[in-house]
Amino acid sequence: MQYREDPKTGNRLSALGYGCMRFPGSLGRVDLPATEKLVLAAIEGGVNYFDTAYLYPGSEEALGTILHKNGLRDKVFIATKLPQQQCKSTADFDKFFAIQKQRLRTDFIDNYFMHNISAYSHWDDLKRNGIEAWIAAKKERGEIRQVGFSFHGSQSDFEPLLDDYDWDFVQIQYNYMNENYQAGRKGLRAAASRGLPVFVMEPLLGGKLATGLPKDALEGFRKADRDRSPVAWALGWLWDQPEVTLLLSGMNTEAQLRENLALADAARPGMLSDADRATIADVVKRLNRSYKVPCTGCNYCMPCPQGINIPTCFSAYNASYAIGWTTGM
Repeated sequence: MQYREDPKTGNRLSALGYGCMRFPGSLGRVDLPATEKLVLAAIEGGVNYFDTAYLYPGSEEALGTILHKNGLRDKVFIATKLPQQQCKSTADFDKFFAIQKQRLRTDFIDNYFMHNISAYSHWDDLKRNGIEAWIAAKKERGEIRQVGFSFHGSQSDFEPLLDDYDWDFVQIQYNYMNENYQAGRKGLRAAASRGLPVFVMEPLLGGKLATGLPKDALEGFRKADRDRSPVAWALGWLWDQPEVTLLLSGMNTEAQLRENLALADAARPGMLSDADRATIADVVKRLNRSYKVPCTGCNYCMPCPQGINIPTCFSAYNASYAIGWTTGM
């Protein structure tokens, strides 16, 4: 495992973080034995950063149970998130935070997020409800070590958010297909220039860059290196950039974990050649001819008040272009 230093704290963070939104399970229920096996193997492989959230069904409780049972709380950094859109007062901050500590079986959170900030107005609402004083009090008591936000909005809102508070870190959606989407590369560099560690979510675009590539894109990679997997190309593109502190992978099978651990062992800034970068640029052009909607399947748009499964509709629409009409239908 390669580690990168958090410039704000000096903490050594694994280049590969564990995204806990997609723990094994179904219908919102986490398969605890399967999840425990993966979490323990990840820690043994050097992963020391686990990212969960109040809104991920069963995730906080599963992670807390596993770490407590195996005496591993002090071996890892826990990141979780305040469901800011459900907060209308300081009392709500306290209510959700108490539940999260109980679920995670911990007295403190290493990295606490303002979750799903999609516009500057979301942060403004939190400030009106006293979030700054609340954070200060939690930090003073040691219940929160660092605070940041996960960003899902437009690039124009990103830098004003960066400059409005003394953040300890930031998290953005970023991958080779989303180089200029949301915060994008410009936002990545803006955050890094302010001395902030940057955590990357959706490095594989909800799995689409791993198993959902159309034949034309796969051929572009195979032409350059037949032995390198699409996952290796996608994660390598991120680790190649020194501004990326770590990336989060939602690994829910042993095979995914093994591959990602092996790749993380070689994760270094500048790891790609000019030819590698040209290959990825070519694949992006091929993909842009196929995918019509940049949806990651995160389900933040759900439930739809009209009962429409929005991510599935987008997935079918994209598949009809990328793979074929029959598959899309």
